[in-house]
Amino acid sequence: MAKPAAVESAFDVAFWFNDTALNNNEYLQPQKLHRLLFLAQAYYAAMHKGRRLMPAVFVASEMGPIEPNVYTAFSKGRPDMEVNLFMADGVEEFLDTVWRRFGHHSADRLTQMTKATLAYRAAHKLGVRAEITLLSMFVAFSRGGDTPAIDQVFRPKVMRSQTGQPVAVKAWVPGKPAKPGS
Repeated sequence: MAKPAAVESAFDVAFWFNDTALNNNEYLQPQKLHRLLFLAQAYYAAMHKGRRLMPAVFVASEMGPIEPNVYTAFSKGRPDMEVNLFMADGVEEFLDTVWRRFGHHSADRLTQMTKATLAYRAAHKLGVRAEITLLSMFVAFSRGGDTPAIDQVFRPKVMRSQTGQPVAVKAWVPGKPAKPGS
């Protein structure tokens, strides 16, 4: 049985990217938004054993991968709707990493990158508006090759001690016993 998505809707993620762009005094082009949504879904699946970041369907359009519901809703600008801006644990950090890694690229560059993926190419061969399955995204992004590898995008958090030595940072869970040697 598939695990539920990490967020309630694709609109939550779309608004998060839009708000982040606004906070950085940037205009987020619709095509760039769709490429970021696609990359976020694919990398999340690759990092979380096929789990969805958002309940969304991506299709292969001539322009590149799009989420048709978000595409329609945003066709005349930012829609007036309620979204959940409070993300589950780790999701906001994940989205922030996607933004820092890919947000500075142009829409054209992101389109070129996403259209080169095996997941997009396989769906596009089936015809315009063919679904890009989560499984194909998971496989393509787990392997890397067409896109930056997971470890190039999501590096483990490393901090420095007072002496400058690298120290790996791990989440602490109250009540969970520490491992021996830690």
